[in-house]
Amino acid sequence: MSQNAVKRLYLMQVGDMPEYQIPIVCYLVQTDDGKNILIDSGLPEVMPEEEKDFANGQDVIEQLASLGLKPDDIDTVISTHYDIDHAGRHAAFTKAQYVVQRVHHLDAASNPRFAPLRPQWEQPMARIRLVDGDTELLPGLELIETSGHVPGHQSVLVRLPKTGAILLTIDAVPFGAGFTRDAQDDGSNPNGEAGRASTLKLLDLVEREQIGLVIFGHDNEQWKTLKKTPEFYE
Repeated sequence: MSQNAVKRLYLMQVGDMPEYQIPIVCYLVQTDDGKNILIDSGLPEVMPEEEKDFANGQDVIEQLASLGLKPDDIDTVISTHYDIDHAGRHAAFTKAQYVVQRVHHLDAASNPRFAPLRPQWEQPMARIRLVDGDTELLPGLELIETSGHVPGHQSVLVRLPKTGAILLTIDAVPFGAGFTRDAQDDGSNPNGEAGRASTLKLLDLVEREQIGLVIFGHDNEQWKTLKKTPEFYE
């Protein structure tokens, strides 16, 4: 049996969408051998004028500093996708390797949705690890391909020594109310079928692995109940 390398999981709120009371979040995983793995990087330091829905809070750099960490201490950035509230500070982590689904990175190159943030996510290819589908990054840390919200979106499964498995759905399932087999596709989302398949994939995973904690990407009511930095799950 291989030992899980994951030791702690920190949850960080870096901003919000005030009108909808939706938290903007990212995560930090720490391993037994001292690695720091950031999952997403939150909002950009300066918001583009056209992005009026988002408000910055205590950004990821400040939150890491509260844990005694500098950007150069981050070894890996797991990029779930390149939306502005998930990849806004990617360029700050100049010593990190970025891990992203190949499908997503290739789509982003020509997709206008991701163009405003291109200076953040378009890093030297020597520092980008492209993965194809579900991937074990290290023992206790797995990437789950969950297209739908965008092509090549990925969720993250974290296995902790005391808490057990925690599933971070990210934007595959942003709100707990949508984590059901009964939801109907109303046709409004052109990627609805892919998103539905990803929701079912995650539901199957939770049942199969008996996952006790599923953290949804932007669920304010759930967020109020969770441990936030400087507290952590272990």
